[in-house]
Amino acid sequence: MEKQGLTNKSEQTAVRRVTVGEDDAGSRLDRFLTRQYPDVPKSRLFRIVRKGEVRVNGKRADIDTRLASGDEVRLPPIRLEPKQAGSANPAGAPGPAAISPRSEAPSSRVVPSGQTSPAARSRVPASLIATVTGAILHEDERLLVINKPAGLAVHGGSGLSFGVIEALRAARPDERDKLELVHRLDRDTSGVLLVARKPAVLRMLHAGLREGEGFEKRYLALVKGSWQLGKKRIDAPLRTDLRVGGERTVKVQASGKSATSDFRPVQGFGRIASLLEVSILTGRTHQIRVHAAYAGHPVAGDPKYGDFEFNKVMREYGLDRMFLHASSLSFVWPDRGTEFSVNAPLPPELAQVIDALFIGSTRRRRGARPVRQRSSAGR
Repeated sequence: MEKQGLTNKSEQTAVRRVTVGEDDAGSRLDRFLTRQYPDVPKSRLFRIVRKGEVRVNGKRADIDTRLASGDEVRLPPIRLEPKQAGSANPAGAPGPAAISPRSEAPSSRVVPSGQTSPAARSRVPASLIATVTGAILHEDERLLVINKPAGLAVHGGSGLSFGVIEALRAARPDERDKLELVHRLDRDTSGVLLVARKPAVLRMLHAGLREGEGFEKRYLALVKGSWQLGKKRIDAPLRTDLRVGGERTVKVQASGKSATSDFRPVQGFGRIASLLEVSILTGRTHQIRVHAAYAGHPVAGDPKYGDFEFNKVMREYGLDRMFLHASSLSFVWPDRGTEFSVNAPLPPELAQVIDALFIGSTRRRRGARPVRQRSSAGR
């Protein structure tokens, strides 16, 4: 996209017209505007679109309009009230501050394109930034791959201020406006998480995810009991309901969306538990967890769809989280025809549970009493 620099104060209040480049082709207008006005609330951006101040090729546009390469977008200056613009006005000076798209405005809150203000960076805890950047498995010109820890949300919302994507944007201010999640993982699920570094890459991968072609996602799940089903495909539609308070719950129901999961046994631990590899052909909310419970083998440590007594037993083996880990992901780049594959090792806290189960099952086979002690952190 062509960028027109603003060089003096009079230009900061002028309307700008920018041409959509290849990187932004296919983006929704609201996402495009968010990148152009990084410090303006989305509600304000929606308002200027509704009022017709933003034009695409000279015509009014909706917030969900898809942009094409070569489109011309009219970007108006935006005036923020002093309380929104921070220190935009000198002390005691009345009137709003003029904020131009991607320009250096008088306010310290408004920063050049691709950067984030020091205040915004400081809001993300340094410990979270260190955790996320330390979990990077792979990096190239198109992607970042994170081995997401359990307990960490992929993005803020629902009472959470920050997640993986906010931490990455704070850590990489030059890429702040381009980093986007390719897919999601439940907060309590660990493992492979893809982050696109360019809008064009995001669109390419989203198209592949929608079509279901070339993507293969595998998980490791510890489930209740002895799995006697061999390789098993579960094809059961899922419906998501909202309970009081906004809590989501998913159940198998004929009127739900199609969902398919392939289960394969990896290792058994007597009648207590089984380690399974799960491949998903669709990506529904809580799909593996609900399908496993539907098969009569709920995931260990699952607080929503799991078995209370089984979870209690698993805590004696050292499990203090849900045992579901996104272990690998592979796909074929549509434009290159080459395969991309990445693996995330099992986190130490889950590997220790497997060790404890193995020792316990070995003792039982020998007729000895199993030892059920929480694995030490230093094991």
